[in-house]
Amino acid sequence: MKPSPVHQAEVAERLQRLEEKFAAMGQDLTSYLDGLLYADYLTYWEYVELDTLLSLQKPRTPFPDELIFVTYHQITELYFKLIIHEIRQIASHPSLTADFFTARLIRINRYVHLLIDSYDVMVHGMERDQFLKFRMALLPSSGFQSVQYRIIEIMATDMTNLVLPEDQGTLGRTSPVADLYETIYWKKGATELATQQKTLTLRQFEQKYSPQLLQLGEEYRTNNLWQRYQQLDKEATNQDLIGQLRRFDHLLNIQWKLSHLRSAVQYLQNDPVVIEATGGTNWQQYLPPIRQQIRFFPELWSDEERNEWGKIAKLTKS
Repeated sequence: MKPSPVHQAEVAERLQRLEEKFAAMGQDLTSYLDGLLYADYLTYWEYVELDTLLSLQKPRTPFPDELIFVTYHQITELYFKLIIHEIRQIASHPSLTADFFTARLIRINRYVHLLIDSYDVMVHGMERDQFLKFRMALLPSSGFQSVQYRIIEIMATDMTNLVLPEDQGTLGRTSPVADLYETIYWKKGATELATQQKTLTLRQFEQKYSPQLLQLGEEYRTNNLWQRYQQLDKEATNQDLIGQLRRFDHLLNIQWKLSHLRSAVQYLQNDPVVIEATGGTNWQQYLPPIRQQIRFFPELWSDEERNEWGKIAKLTKS
């Protein structure tokens, strides 16, 4: 079929624009066109690296439900990657507006909400007997060691808000990052139940990731989500943005953690004996948000809401 004159004109116009683009970079358009002639068509399985992706699930035991366990955790890490991607856009935006901030927070909250809704896969999607057997092959690894989740926390708020209230003492927003990191709330969860010493799980995590997290703490001291919100022109802020910040805080610091608590109770609560987590973490003390009292944006919550923190799973409209 012969191209119409209109189509030919459109092609010629695009070729002219391409030639100008490549000429500006000192490149020869003809060579790139030759490359297009020789290149094969892109396929879906190549684009998403499907063969590689499906090869990454490597259960350590013959129990069928371990495939569910490892696959769901990998899905979780991919959503964490998307959340970090969105936070970076907010943190690095040269002329941040409330509308851009709000739009990216809506994306973030959508990802977190999907994770929470899908967590029934972990709570009810595996046979308890299988889980209690294959988990022993995973020692001392633990979901506690998810560095991306720790990255999200540090990128979200001032690090002083990640220190338990009883440990804050003289610590404040301007305290050295190293001091804040040493007293960060989740380290208390990774203690031996008997000796109260750091678990191997925590020691492994600190050895691998502490330098990265300390550097991140310095980098995001002035451009975490809370700081970026405070830098906005207050006349430009709106209730939609405040609502999304509150939603993000509530989703991650209450609903997401309650999902994990439900999973721990489902598989590890065995009255009168409580089964330890694979990393030896003190999950009964560590997981309940009512005990942690961690909030990314405490100034956005009323005294009454702070007093009820962790008791109510659903967030009422602000």
